[in-house]
Amino acid sequence: MADTNRAVEKLQGKFEASILEVKQDRGDWIVTVRKEDIIAILAFLKQECKFDMLTDVTAIDYLGKAADRFMMVYQLTSVLFKDRLRVKAPVAEAECVIASATQVYSSANWLEREVFDLFGIRFDKHPDLRRILMTPDWVGHPLRKDYPLQGPGREPYKGRLS
Repeated sequence: MADTNRAVEKLQGKFEASILEVKQDRGDWIVTVRKEDIIAILAFLKQECKFDMLTDVTAIDYLGKAADRFMMVYQLTSVLFKDRLRVKAPVAEAECVIASATQVYSSANWLEREVFDLFGIRFDKHPDLRRILMTPDWVGHPLRKDYPLQGPGREPYKGRLS
């Protein structure tokens, strides 16, 4: 494993005040940043560091474990340099909104709709933010840890039915 990463070094030089944490896990570099600067950081990584692909957008629910309940996760790939980088941004439950990455990567469109549908995190300036997996009249967000296991309005599972 390398001790440094070209993109992480450039990012630290340009956005030092925005970076909350930098770590390496199983060969992957992970940079946690302030959510207010996510668009500027993603744009910098795309233009200056040649991370030309946003391969995944997801979220993590830290219910009861962290001050900011949710963590947005962006997985970036540089085809030119054969490099990957994970960018994370904490999102508080009280202000469950983050800027849409569709401003930088068009591939974020449906991925952000999935996160909105399943976690309830809203994306500011998203071109078409609506449910993508659940029906439009569905109540709640199924991947939140406080969501009822059997779904809304269903009786809890009590073991085998036959």
